[in-house]
Amino acid sequence: MTSDPHARVALIIEDDADVRQLLVMTLGMNGFTTIEAENGRQGVALVRERRPDLVTLDLNLPDIDGVEVCRQIRPLTDAYVVMITARQDEIDRLIGLEIGADDFVMKPFSPREVGARVNAMFRRPRSASQGGSQAPADTGAAEAQSAAVATAVAAPAENLLVHGPITIDAEGRIAMLDGVELPLTRIEFDLLATLVSGPRRVWQREMLLSRIWGDGWINDQHLVEVHIRNLRKKLGEDTKAPRFIRTVRGVGYRMMPPSAA
Repeated sequence: MTSDPHARVALIIEDDADVRQLLVMTLGMNGFTTIEAENGRQGVALVRERRPDLVTLDLNLPDIDGVEVCRQIRPLTDAYVVMITARQDEIDRLIGLEIGADDFVMKPFSPREVGARVNAMFRRPRSASQGGSQAPADTGAAEAQSAAVATAVAAPAENLLVHGPITIDAEGRIAMLDGVELPLTRIEFDLLATLVSGPRRVWQREMLLSRIWGDGWINDQHLVEVHIRNLRKKLGEDTKAPRFIRTVRGVGYRMMPPSAA
């Protein structure tokens, strides 16, 4: 474990000691203080106690499956979560992303690849409203949150992106549909804000990868597809008759005209 008090904290949840030490070395070289867990239950406890900035999570843990661990920690933290797996089954990768993981890495992996992916994630804006390890809000906190949402609704139009019933406060990172705040992840928010910022434009998958995930992700187009699918669910989309996001076959995505929404 590295001990720089100013470093970002990375929690490594991995039962294989060799892989764990490789991740300790890799993340330490990228400026992280590292803490380690050998199983899922220990990992969940450390998320509560240490509030890490990054979690690397093995999919095949001895006690709790990594997918279940991810489900348990996501409501507790807004940390970036990287799933690590030796499985080739594409379904496992997609499940990992759907339940709140930000990326996945296949074993065996290159330390350079892990470092590059993690650094790319931390270049993306983080939303303070996503996740978090605090106790349930009391009445005063709930009222304050409602006031904040109301303020966003009442903000001057020039500070908002509006597309039909969708309103986006980019600065406050609040997206609303018909006046109700959407529970979007960081990536889902960035995708929606990007699409709405150029509603007539066809956004190529490669362009979305570069803009939201950063350089070096050209071969990970399925990331866009998975997160668009999750975004559509939260928008209440019928993919056969889209209300908001239209797929341009073989190219990417664009917003439907506001009149259609």
